[in-house]
Amino acid sequence: MDQTIIGSNRKIDPNRRAHLKADLTPDDNDRVEIGPTALAFAEWQLAGITPPDIPALRAYRLSRLQEQIRKHDCAGLLLFDPLNIRYATDCTNMQLWIAHNPARAVFVPPEGKLILWDFHNCEHLSAHLPLIGELRGGASFFYFETGDQTAKAAKDFAKQIIDVMAKHAGANKRLAVDRIEHVGYAALCDLGVTVLEGQVLTEHARSIKNDNELNAMRCAIHACEASIDEMRAVMRPGLSENELWSALHAGNIKRGGEWIETRILASGPRTNPWFQECGPRLMQAGDLMAFDTDLVGTYGYCCDISRTWIIGDAAPNDRQKHLYQTAYDHVMTNIGLIEAGMSFADMTRVSHRFPEMFRPLRYGVLAHGVGLCDEYPSVRYPEDVEAHGYGGCFEVGMTLCVEAYIGAVGGHDGVKLEEQVLITDSGAVPLSTYRYEAAFLD
Repeated sequence: MDQTIIGSNRKIDPNRRAHLKADLTPDDNDRVEIGPTALAFAEWQLAGITPPDIPALRAYRLSRLQEQIRKHDCAGLLLFDPLNIRYATDCTNMQLWIAHNPARAVFVPPEGKLILWDFHNCEHLSAHLPLIGELRGGASFFYFETGDQTAKAAKDFAKQIIDVMAKHAGANKRLAVDRIEHVGYAALCDLGVTVLEGQVLTEHARSIKNDNELNAMRCAIHACEASIDEMRAVMRPGLSENELWSALHAGNIKRGGEWIETRILASGPRTNPWFQECGPRLMQAGDLMAFDTDLVGTYGYCCDISRTWIIGDAAPNDRQKHLYQTAYDHVMTNIGLIEAGMSFADMTRVSHRFPEMFRPLRYGVLAHGVGLCDEYPSVRYPEDVEAHGYGGCFEVGMTLCVEAYIGAVGGHDGVKLEEQVLITDSGAVPLSTYRYEAAFLD
C-alpha cells in the first residue's frame, strides 16, 4: 500500500491525502510547505545520503526545548528570533524580513503543543504542522507596525502571555524569552512576570543533534557542496566577484535551500584583511579567491565552510602555498584535538598556534557551533579569552565549524579555510567533504 499522510488537524481538509516524499513530507506539487526540490532528492539518492524523517525531527526539536523549560522551572519559553521559531515549529515566514520586523512569536509550554502568533493572514503557512495547537495574531509591537499604539499593543500581547502561562503552568510567573522589544519586556514585568534569559535555553537545546537531525544537516551540506562545484565551474579570470557568488546562490535556491547570511567572497588583495564582501572587482589570473559559504540550505540547516582557490590555470607561488599550508595545518590539527568532555578553555590552551606574524588578523574564533545557523559554543583564541571566553565543554552530538584565516598585516593576500564536524565518542569527524587544493599542499 502507498504511504499516505492526512492533512493538518487545523486548516487543511482532513480528507485530502498525498503521497510522501523520502523525508515523509507530502509529495504535493501545490503544497504550502517549503522544502528540497527533486534535484536535491536525486543527488542525495545518488550519493547514498538518507533524508531526515521530518515529522520525527520536529518532535525531537520540540522535546529538546521543553526539556530545557522544565530544567529551568519556567512557565514557558517565548520566542521572537526567527531561527528559534523555525527550530520550535519548522514553520517559515519571510525569515529575513521578520528578523528586523518582529511580527511573529511562539510560546513553548513545558508540555503539550505550541502557540504561534503569525503575521496578518498567514494562517495557511502553518496549517500542516500538528505540533502547533493554536494560532493567534498580535505579536507586533514595533513602531513601523504599531506607531503611537506601540505601548498598547505590547500590553495587549503581554496579557495574552499571562493567560497562556496560567493555563500551562498555574502560578509560575517565570518566563524565558529569547529576545523582545523593550516595550514588550516592560509590559511583561508590569504584570509580575519574571523574565529569564531564554537564549540559555534555546542555545543549549539546539546544540545537540540526534542522528535524524544530522541526516538533515548532511543533506544541506551535500546540496551546498554541489552548489560550490557549480560556482567553481564558472570561475575564470575577468569574472566579477559578484557574478561568481551568484552561482552559489543559484545552486542553493534551485535545490530548495533558503538564503545565504553573508556575502563573504573576495579575491586578490581584497582577501587581506578578511571579511570583505564580494563586489564588482574583476578577478585576475593568479589571484587567490577565498569564500565563506554561510549558507542556509535545505531544511533550513546551515552549511558553513570556507575554501580558497586560485583563479585561472596559474600555479600558486611560494607565498600563497605557505599561507594555505598554515591554514590547513591549523584546521586539521585542531579538529584532531577536539574530544567530548574537553572544556573550551582546554581547547584554547592546547590548540594549534600559527606563526606570530599571522596572529593580529586571526579569525574571531577557532571553532563555533552550527545548526540552523551559527550557534553555541564559541571557542576563542588565547588572545581573546580574557575578553570573550566562557565556560563549557564539548558534548557528543555537537556540530562545529573549525576555521582559520591566515594573512599578515599589510600582506598582499590571505587564505580562509573552514570545516564542519560532528563530535562523537571517538573525537571530531568531518561532516563537510569538499576537497582541498592539492597544488597548495606539500
